[in-house]
Amino acid sequence: MLQENEFAPDFVLLSGQGEEVTLSSFRGKKVVLYFYPKDDTPGCTKEACSFRDGYSQFVMKGAVVIGVSPDQPDSHQRFRVKFGLPFHLLSDPDHKVAEMYGAWGTQTLGGQTYEGIIRSTFVIDEQGKIIRVFPKVDPEGHAEEVLALL
Repeated sequence: MLQENEFAPDFVLLSGQGEEVTLSSFRGKKVVLYFYPKDDTPGCTKEACSFRDGYSQFVMKGAVVIGVSPDQPDSHQRFRVKFGLPFHLLSDPDHKVAEMYGAWGTQTLGGQTYEGIIRSTFVIDEQGKIIRVFPKVDPEGHAEEVLALL
């Protein structure tokens, strides 16, 4: 997993609206980049809605929020509309970006082992440097934890 004080690798991914989004296009702003497993599942919905509920505070602190999962853009768009999510959800179907950040790896659930997203968040400063890594995030209260950092 990438560490604090490293520069965040740039990427190009498709949003739910079919737009290409690059990390570098947000230089000059703080970025909250969070990786999550799947649209419209209980934990992922709780996490996304908490970022939504605090979104105006993130904006006031000069930050943008970006969620990344392996889901396809059309799934992201349905998820955004269903829950009124005001931020980008980006599609990483081959999990290349998640791998670059160290947010892809071996998981265990119910005694089963599989490869998947490691729910994690990277807070990136205006110059593109990682100022905080939250590995293995608990969706409950995570947005508030990130806001407190900013």
